Amino acid sequence: MATSKKSSRNRSTQNEVAELWPGIDAQFRLIIVAAQRSKQLVRGATARIEPDPLRRRNTSIALEEVKRGLVPFTIFDPNLAADQVAE
Repeated sequence: MATSKKSSRNRSTQNEVAELWPGIDAQFRLIIVAAQRSKQLVRGATARIEPDPLRRRNTSIALEEVKRGLVPFTIFDPNLAADQVAE
């Protein structure tokens, strides 16, 4: 059977995300982390990088900070949390 273009494209995209973005294992996580950081910047947080004159938008700054690994985040696993509560 031939694999669809969509499934092979998704696998290659996931590999690219994992290679280029430290700590990011999926595009969805990248979007969520960058969106949260962008909201922080909109609310007045100080940028952790020197903004590029051509990329002054908060979303661009947030993505660059995530790419450089300057935005700390934790991955919450509900299965582990349920196990700890049961003990």
